[in-house]
Amino acid sequence: MRSHLLEGKVRHRRSRPVVYALEHDVYYFALDLSELDQVDRSLRLVSRNRRNVLQFRDDDHWPAPASDLQATVLEHLRAEGEDPTGWRITLVTNLRVLGYVFNPASFYLCRDTSGELRMVVIEVHNTHLERHLYTLRPRTEGPRFVASMEKDFYVSPFIDMEGRYTVHVQDDPAGLRIAINERQGDAPLLATSLVLERRRLTNRAVLRMLLRHPLVTHKTIGLIHWHALRLWRRGVTFHRHGEAVGRSSHSAQRSAGVVAPHGPIAAPHGQVAAPQPQIAR
Repeated sequence: MRSHLLEGKVRHRRSRPVVYALEHDVYYFALDLSELDQVDRSLRLVSRNRRNVLQFRDDDHWPAPASDLQATVLEHLRAEGEDPTGWRITLVTNLRVLGYVFNPASFYLCRDTSGELRMVVIEVHNTHLERHLYTLRPRTEGPRFVASMEKDFYVSPFIDMEGRYTVHVQDDPAGLRIAINERQGDAPLLATSLVLERRRLTNRAVLRMLLRHPLVTHKTIGLIHWHALRLWRRGVTFHRHGEAVGRSSHSAQRSAGVVAPHGPIAAPHGQVAAPQPQIAR
């Protein structure tokens, strides 16, 4: 199988208005979307769309929850003007652990038939049960994938909606490195990175990850709230979800010559967005 495990470090460093850094051990699954059923058959502790210690669910992914994730991603690439026939798509994500998952960001690495990394789709989730996609193409050719995008999705209550991201992806035999840097105007604000080494996807390796990183998805949501509390106690401005999204939407529409009426901001799929903090970034 081409699917494998990734293990390493996640790092965040905030530059202002206070300096704040964090570093944690993590692991991810790197799943070839054409191998999802094969992974289910091959691993005792991993299942697709059925209960197990580790569970991959198609509907845990995509803004409109997918029923067949591979078909959904291919359809998206076609809508973006690509012909993904023969492309290899690797999803870097966490699975449900004992029924629970929260993925702040998952990455779809889309390689064409020659093996070139043509597109990267970043699926971002926030603690308001919302999901968003950033679909990226590289700015220039080269060994490292580099792309930029405007921020248009609420992630952290400690950073407002004005900003721009630059994404660096280096995916080679030695491992996977992803860096996402956020700037406001000309000033750097936040630098985040994943530095991961490849591990074979075997029953023994999966068990080792579960023992080395127990309840990793539960730990993720716990750390999000822990770091949010620490930033709040340091006096960093708190931007409430509805107010931040409303200001951003109003600003964008005003720039386009359109002013929207005031009204409640609803989470997708009829869910009510509770005022919960998101990761300190």
